[in-house]
Order: sequence, then structure tokens, then C-alpha cells
Amino acid sequence: MKPLTRDQITWRAAQDVEDGMAVNLGIGLPEGVANHIRTGHEVILHSENGILGMGRLARPDEIVPNLINAGKVPITMARGASIFDQAQSFALVRGGHIDLCLLGAFQVAGNGDLANWSRAHDDRLPAIGGAMDLARGARSVWVLMAHTQSDGTPRILERCSYPLTCAGVVRRIYTDLAVIDLTSKGAIVSDMLPDLSREELQSRTGLPLTFAANVAPLCIPC
Repeated sequence: MKPLTRDQITWRAAQDVEDGMAVNLGIGLPEGVANHIRTGHEVILHSENGILGMGRLARPDEIVPNLINAGKVPITMARGASIFDQAQSFALVRGGHIDLCLLGAFQVAGNGDLANWSRAHDDRLPAIGGAMDLARGARSVWVLMAHTQSDGTPRILERCSYPLTCAGVVRRIYTDLAVIDLTSKGAIVSDMLPDLSREELQSRTGLPLTFAANVAPLCIPC
């Protein structure tokens, strides 16, 4: 079994972003979704530091030092993009104008609870940040993360053991092993690695899983 790479996780999540959506990309893994928006889809990418209309991440020869996303990663801009202050940026978020927010996480619970903030000394952005506003203000929240911690401990749990960012907001999880929808009927697997058994996936997950009638193979072309 070969888990998905970080870039492959972002590719898979990008395939579900719908045409016409206004989408916030959180710091870390979700930033890479900007590189994989489907051709022909008009998606407006938002960054909490005050950008509406981000393009893909900048290549080395495209870097403009002052043009960065909220994670301080150099970006490009789409035609018609706008730049404004953080007060206006969070007014968009708190006003319910963001259709979808993609966030990284340390843990997610089956009821949609999200734990994704850190004050670690080695964190490049050691603060709670804007994730609480984004998680509550966006109309829908998806999480992108590794399925387990480095020691194999599950990140998807019955209940989060870390302090919460926001309660009951996560609707879908993209991991290196599977895509899981969190619903009123439980955690439902829609996609999973084709050479991973259901029993193995369950053993790496800290809550009971239900499998969709037609589970799609998690095959990534990049």
C-alpha cells in the first residue's frame, strides 16, 4: 500500500470544488489546492490576509516578495483579483460569503469537531490564527490531513483529545488513505486506496466507519 502524497491529496480535494465557488484555502496542506483547480472552472480563491482571486502557487521565477498568502507562501493572482486589508477579509468570512473553507487539522471527530491550532515553539505560525472564524463563517468545511499521526495514532476520532478550534463544522475529510463524509448517519467512506482493505482502514481510524454502496478507488493521475 502506497499512501497518497501531499500533492495528491490536494489534487483529489480540488476535483470536488464546484464551478463558481468562493473558496478559502487554509495554511499548510490546503494551499496546494490552488495548483489543481479544474480547467474551465471559475473558482474564486480567498486568503485571510486580504486576497480575493488567488491563482496557483508561484514558481521560483514568478515570485514577488510582497505577494504571499496567509501562510507566507508566494502566489500568483488571477485576472480581476483584488487585495484589501484583513478587516475586510474577515468581514467576508464572518458575513457568510465564503462557500467553502479547506483546512488542515490535527484531529477531527465524527460529529465534525475540529482541532487544528498550535502554540508549539517550532511552528512557523505559532498562534490560533483565523481558523476559528473560517471554520464558523464558511458555509462548508473540508479537512485535508494525514490519516494517522507519525506513530500510527488515528487522527479521526470519536472525540477530539486536543483543544477544539470549532465544534461540529467539518463535513468531509481527505486523507492519504481515503475520502470520508461526516453525516448524521456516521462517517461514510466514499473513496479509498484500491489496495487497502476495509479492515485495515478501520484499524487506522478511531471511530466506526460505514462504506458507501460503491466505494470509488482513490486513484490519482499526478
